[in-house]
Amino acid sequence: MNRILTAEILRNKTDHSIGGKARNLAELSHLGLNVPYWIVLSRETMKTFSDEAGNLQLPSDLLDEIRSHFSDSDFLAVRSSALDEDGGDFSFAGLFETKLFVRKDQLEENIQEVRHSSFAERVQVYCEKNGLNHPSGLGIIIQVMIPAESSGVAFGVNPVTGNRKQQLISAVYGLGEGLVSGELDADNYLVDSEIHAEIADKTHVFQMNVAGQSGIVKEELAEKKRKKQVLYKEQILEVQKLVKKLGRHFHKPQDIEFAFYNRKLYLLQSRPITSLAKVADKNDAYVLWDNSNIIESYPGVTTPLTFSFISKSYEGAYRLFCEYLGVDKKIIEQNKGVFENTLGLINGRVYYNLKTWYLMLALLPGYSINARFMEKMMGVKERFDVPQSYIASKRLAWWRIVKMVFKMTSRYFSLPRKRKEFGVLLNETIANYKSIDFSEKSANELLQLYLDFETTLLNEWKAPLLNDFFAMIWFGRLQSACEKKLKSSNPNIHNDLLCGSADIISTQPIHRTIALSSEISQSPQLKKLFVELSSKEIWQEFKTNQSPSNEMKHLYDEIVRYIADFGERCIGELKLETISYTQDPTLFIDIVKTYVQNGITENIRSGNTEEEIRSKAEKEVNALLGRKFYRKYLFNKTLRKTRELVSSRENLRYERTRAFGIVRELFSAMGIRFYAEGILDNDRDIFYLTKEEIMQFIQGRAVTRDLRKLVALRKSEFEEYEEMEAPAERFASYGAVYHANDFFSTEKVEQLKGDLKGIGCCPGRVTARVQVVKNPKDIATLNGSILVTSSTDPGWVTLFPTASAIIVERGSLLSHSAIVSREMGIPCIVGVTGLLRTLKTGDMVEMDGSTGFIKVIGKSNEEINR
Repeated sequence: MNRILTAEILRNKTDHSIGGKARNLAELSHLGLNVPYWIVLSRETMKTFSDEAGNLQLPSDLLDEIRSHFSDSDFLAVRSSALDEDGGDFSFAGLFETKLFVRKDQLEENIQEVRHSSFAERVQVYCEKNGLNHPSGLGIIIQVMIPAESSGVAFGVNPVTGNRKQQLISAVYGLGEGLVSGELDADNYLVDSEIHAEIADKTHVFQMNVAGQSGIVKEELAEKKRKKQVLYKEQILEVQKLVKKLGRHFHKPQDIEFAFYNRKLYLLQSRPITSLAKVADKNDAYVLWDNSNIIESYPGVTTPLTFSFISKSYEGAYRLFCEYLGVDKKIIEQNKGVFENTLGLINGRVYYNLKTWYLMLALLPGYSINARFMEKMMGVKERFDVPQSYIASKRLAWWRIVKMVFKMTSRYFSLPRKRKEFGVLLNETIANYKSIDFSEKSANELLQLYLDFETTLLNEWKAPLLNDFFAMIWFGRLQSACEKKLKSSNPNIHNDLLCGSADIISTQPIHRTIALSSEISQSPQLKKLFVELSSKEIWQEFKTNQSPSNEMKHLYDEIVRYIADFGERCIGELKLETISYTQDPTLFIDIVKTYVQNGITENIRSGNTEEEIRSKAEKEVNALLGRKFYRKYLFNKTLRKTRELVSSRENLRYERTRAFGIVRELFSAMGIRFYAEGILDNDRDIFYLTKEEIMQFIQGRAVTRDLRKLVALRKSEFEEYEEMEAPAERFASYGAVYHANDFFSTEKVEQLKGDLKGIGCCPGRVTARVQVVKNPKDIATLNGSILVTSSTDPGWVTLFPTASAIIVERGSLLSHSAIVSREMGIPCIVGVTGLLRTLKTGDMVEMDGSTGFIKVIGKSNEEINR
């Protein structure tokens, strides 16, 4: 075994016991770069000459052999070379000792000091923090000492901003020890196509101890050099060229140490930049992510199957929508990447990609004529660069606008008919699929049923899209009319006028559930059943006690009828992995039990609250408009159309829920089939595959055949997402989204200012303690507390009657929680920035559902005791 290893010996040696730094030096030497001559003592060599106590005793012949390698040098440098040092993931920068200007007669003691530094506490802490094993000994590098006139470090990319096209060079006079340790201020040069110099006021320099001892000393720098640039332009460009060359060779941006002596550049070491995984390139592709609205439909972690399904659904829906608004089919096809990327999945949670939404806006007729107005109308808060190819000439834009107005006017008048036709198609399609026994179908047959369903219904979603568009327009007109024409003291009178629409389907589940609770509470026999038995026992009792005259039979029939009507209206109803009431009726029995046990009946909730709010607002309108008959006619026309469209919007959202229910049943049946055939370990594992992966497996196009292993990987990853804190509601990403971006940055989230303020949705002033609820399954009743949450979906309405008021962090005036709270007459505020960062369970607040103001009047005992 070679006791001393040189670069030449290491050219053909694969032994890795020399450590990371020595391996790098060997590679640099083999490249023919100007690296000061060096040798390395391997870890085995160090162990060979150590006693049981770990003390190093190098034989004199070995020391003589070392010195013979440096016969032309008076001073040497002694450096560490640990196994993981200067690797791609961990640098160990500055943790081990380095000895400079070492005299040859003091070699052994300096080698001993460097070796002992591996046992320092700082090394132990670093290893523990990064999950590394403690270095079991070191390789030791001995190298010719360069009496540098200037030294520095250079990074192949800007490590601060992440700019991959810019190099950062820092330099000091003398040795680089003061720069690496952070003890000295250095000149900084940012280099791309130009040199951007930041010259420091340099006060000291590290150089050789001229007293004749080994080591270096810190001395004051000559006054004339303090504000003088350390490196010449030629030297800066030479270092830039070197660091870029090394990055290309190692296929990773490098962090190098260099020195200049007699105007000659020496390379002292090179290692990968270990911080790149944490710093995104802010000059790369910029995207803004937001889930403030979509979280209402897809709360929490969403499985791969649901995300892959809704991604295609959104793509198809908005291609169709843009086509309806007059965007040429050819332009839509040219920009298909925009429509394919409307959604993102960030740590398992669904987000809107606002950049693609902005680009869709830019495709619309009229954007080139009045971009700012359109951005304001659509609520765009941040502008993105729009490629010139998106923007039509003004002449062409005007022509497209004329065509769009003509087409949309025609579609507006035909909308009632289109909604009716869509309802007929949907009911017929769903009835047809409900009649099919999916358990008798093969996986291939189930897939074909899904594809037929997609073609028949999911691709024919024109009526809901048009209704949403016109609902937004008419709601805006109503709000504007209330502000400009009425000048009411009630800022939310437009909301009050929309209360009490009996045709909104979203309120029917809650009213019918309360009716069931009332029926049970009036019967001692039924009430005892729902108080004492579990949900599964109650359901079993229903099935075994079916006498025609029995009140059990009537209640059972009513529950079955409810599930037939609203079995898909549950918490997380648009997520395919959700188990609906149709699939497991005992989940609905749980809801009814909660109502019964908490005394929620028709007696405690007046059914007239909504009508009273609406009637009061209508009387105020009549008083304000007085005898202005024409203005009153126009206002009432706007109000009627808004009520019609908003009601239809909510009802059509439920039709979407019913359609998603069929998709849920189809893929659930596929999961059962895959489990039966031994393809998956559990039928519900199907939700951890994407729609495309399922189709490709069935059709013979899969690139991964072992679905068990794929599911295991996904489940592990998504379980981690469940444990993680949710990303910020709005954040930016740069470059590759899943690399080096901070999903938790609140930089893009609106900052809090004073009292909380949101959008008032239903009037009423309430003073009560708040109950923060993240999942409605976690709590049975609110007992009159104010419900505070991030977002709600239609499944939350079963919890609403137990709340004195509702405050939601996300949402708008047309969100589900806003509409349903108005219908139920529960004071409600939505769109409250920073709500969950401010309020904790037990806090006492006063909220006003008209103005949207929330005042904290007392903190919870837990907060006070902290």
